[in-house]
Amino acid sequence: MTASSAPPASPATLAQIALEVTGMTCAACSARVERALAEVPGVAAANVNLMTGTATVSYDAAAVAPEALAAAVRESGYGAALPASEADLRIRLERREEVRGEEITDLSRRFWPTALLTAATMWLGMYLHDPASPSAVALRYALLGLTAPVILWAGRPFYVRAWAAARHRGADMNTLVSVGTGAAFLFSLATTLGSSWFLAHGIAPDVYYEAVDAIIAFVLLGHLLEAKAKGKSSAAIRRLAGLQPQVAHRITAGGVESDVPLAQVVAGDELAVRPGERIPVDGLVVGGRSNVDESALTGEPMPVAKAAGARVTGGTLNGLGALRVRATEVGERTALARIIRMVEDAQGAKAPIQRLADRIAGIFVPAVMGLAALTFVGWFLLGPSPSWLHGLVAAVTVLIIACPCAMGLAVPTAVMVSTGRGAELGVLIRGGDVIERAAGVDTVVLDKTGTVTEGKPAVTAVIALSVAEDRLLQLAASVEALSEHPLAAAIVRAAGARNAPAEQAVDFQAMAGRGARAVVGGQSVVVGSARLVRELGVIDDAVRELERRLPEAATAVFVALDGRLAGAVAVADPVRPGSAEAIGRMRDMGLDVVMLTGDRRPAAEAVARVVGIGRVEAELLPDQKLDIIRRLQGEGRIVAMVGDGLNDAPALAAADVGIAMGTGTDVAMEAGAITLVGGDLRAAARALDLSRRTLRIIRQNLAWAFGYNVIAIPVAAGLLYPAFGLLLSPAIAAAAMAMSSVSVVTNSLRLRHGN
Repeated sequence: MTASSAPPASPATLAQIALEVTGMTCAACSARVERALAEVPGVAAANVNLMTGTATVSYDAAAVAPEALAAAVRESGYGAALPASEADLRIRLERREEVRGEEITDLSRRFWPTALLTAATMWLGMYLHDPASPSAVALRYALLGLTAPVILWAGRPFYVRAWAAARHRGADMNTLVSVGTGAAFLFSLATTLGSSWFLAHGIAPDVYYEAVDAIIAFVLLGHLLEAKAKGKSSAAIRRLAGLQPQVAHRITAGGVESDVPLAQVVAGDELAVRPGERIPVDGLVVGGRSNVDESALTGEPMPVAKAAGARVTGGTLNGLGALRVRATEVGERTALARIIRMVEDAQGAKAPIQRLADRIAGIFVPAVMGLAALTFVGWFLLGPSPSWLHGLVAAVTVLIIACPCAMGLAVPTAVMVSTGRGAELGVLIRGGDVIERAAGVDTVVLDKTGTVTEGKPAVTAVIALSVAEDRLLQLAASVEALSEHPLAAAIVRAAGARNAPAEQAVDFQAMAGRGARAVVGGQSVVVGSARLVRELGVIDDAVRELERRLPEAATAVFVALDGRLAGAVAVADPVRPGSAEAIGRMRDMGLDVVMLTGDRRPAAEAVARVVGIGRVEAELLPDQKLDIIRRLQGEGRIVAMVGDGLNDAPALAAADVGIAMGTGTDVAMEAGAITLVGGDLRAAARALDLSRRTLRIIRQNLAWAFGYNVIAIPVAAGLLYPAFGLLLSPAIAAAAMAMSSVSVVTNSLRLRHGN
């Protein structure tokens, strides 16, 4: 990120915009755009992402207009467009795709004629055997005629951008290509026009038209393949955006349905969602029953039952039932739009390792030009005759092969693909810096309630002694329906799920801290603690025996009928499905897993045994959780904290990586660096594994990019020529340079698979 020297704007006037930038081909290009933006008065910061082709600019809205920012980018030699209306997600993304499509079309239109002209120049060049023959003169002019369109039209953008860079006292990949091909073309032009002079001085009038054409053709091909690969790496955002239907079925006050564009739907509208359709906006079900497939947003395959009162998320797929939904969030406020924005922001954020690569790339181009000059001097002083000609060819080859394209793409391609893949898996990662930190995590701290467990009480067992289980649960629910105790709702829900709904109870009496009693169907029913039923005269041994039969870590709710013990209901916070699997996967990854909770130690240890956690810290206050995080960090550990993003916020903020649980509609996006959209702990393991894989890919990319240049530059300079007679041609150098960039992008695309 580059900051301008202008006085900082007040928070009230600081605005942010994401410009669409075209024509960038390497890290030096993005660095120059950043510098151009930073020099505009009123700009606080500029961050340019080569992969996404966007420039995110924070600026003082009172001092500079967005049009001036776009003009600064254009002045630096690149294309720039203001973003489409933020109010319409589809328009914004379609505009981005349109820009990318125009870039691919332009590159294709330039590449294919250049490829044909290159083939023609190579074919004609084979007949230049005798440089002094009359036919050779005609062939050189024919080759000039074939190369002129390549230089003047197909390669023109390289020269225009190189000139713009020079005017700003900069250099980039376009500079290398322009200087290399320009030198080769001008020498060939001189030998074509003055062949007799060269022959008179004993110098063969060699021409390098085919090399000029081939260099530009290969560079165009590399850019074309990169542009197409960028389209593949942004497929996750396009798929997410494609989940949103364009039309909604609005229900009028008279109950009549009418199809309206999605942009016209406002909060409070009632919408009809037919079987098999995608839900258009976030809302509340007010009628109908169905199962909704939320896998596109949460990554979880099982459909979720929805009925009146349930919340639904825009972009999810309705099942076989019809629903009536009241819109609560529309446009950019929907969970889908927020997720897409978060993914976009993550793809534009730079990792520390990328900033290092950018700094190196920023000084790389001037260094390469210096090496090319030294190569020419070395050949001129030590090479065979004509030494200056060999030096010129070697210098051009160094300029072409050393282009830092692969270096500039090494990190952003991997970050872009990784964050997109994470979104598909229900994992929202805030950016490259988060990926880098998460890849180094060695300790995972889990909050128990709402993370390892469901976070709300549920009936886990019913033990009946004198009546059927369903009848026992129904009697208990009949009393608890009148109670305000937190466990009462769980018993009522369980009875309803078993088709044993609560009956009418009379003479209800609550006994604080112990339970409640009432008359149901003529029977006296007492529901409460062991202490309460003992007060009724129930034998102690019977109570203890029943307690032994109940699940560990559950709260026992005893039921007595007409003064006699009838059974008990176990209520507990059940373990989330998949928690044990997630923790097993973390342990397989070599991670230490610790569970924190404010719950009683026996209950916490029982949960820990079920899911396979060896270390438990129980009966903690929020500040004590924070102390444990800091103590682990003091031991030199890199800690990830997984919590619900609410009462765990201090610990989430203090951890090296905060991972917040979410539910698709109530996503705690501000609580952690990573958000698990579906609230499934297995997604935390996926996130950590994906981060490790991403950093491994980044290191591979950087190793290839740096290694390629370390090996290629000496070969291009001719250092192997004395021993092996090996001297690369500029055309082969151009092909190698293009393929190095494509290999980096292809390697990053491997992250689209797995997990």
